[in-house]
Amino acid sequence: MTEASIPRRSPVHPALTLESVREAARALEGVAVRTPLITVPSLERDTGGMVALKGEHLQPVGAFKIRGAYTAIARLPEQERTAGVITYSSGNHGQAVAYAAARLGTRAVVVMPDHAPAIKVDGVKRLGGEVRWGGPTSTTRRAKAEAFARAEGLTMIPPFDDPDVITGQATCGLASDDVRIIERGNHGEAFRTG
Repeated sequence: MTEASIPRRSPVHPALTLESVREAARALEGVAVRTPLITVPSLERDTGGMVALKGEHLQPVGAFKIRGAYTAIARLPEQERTAGVITYSSGNHGQAVAYAAARLGTRAVVVMPDHAPAIKVDGVKRLGGEVRWGGPTSTTRRAKAEAFARAEGLTMIPPFDDPDVITGQATCGLASDDVRIIERGNHGEAFRTG
């Protein structure tokens, strides 16, 4: 099994930039909801500064993961998107991929741990995803997902370390003028307030 033999896309936007995040945010309009920043007075007292939590639990799948999953699937070339997508996840990313795939009219397969909570498994199925079992570790789930991807011509939507997933998730930072996005290499981003 080589990485090159796994059906994968070339990321449309390999570098995280403010413009790529804004573009992703525009594509997410009507998909992800604009969530509030909720101040936490007890933490503000402890830190001496403003502390706010982003209410991403209000998203359609209950997590910010919808932002990255939808962005990654929407940016696929039509032929790859039509063939279907696959991921490995213990829950939230899997639900987000299932939801995004259904919104975009394609098939989603989610390789989950054998011990996944029933609420997460049911969530993936309810959102239109097909669940397959992948063993106890992230490494075994990834290997099984890669094997299914090769055998069935599905495109992998990784739960992390993917430029399109990261760009979509970075749209969380556009909700406040006090949040700054700082580029950090090819694999991640950091948020800084004030």
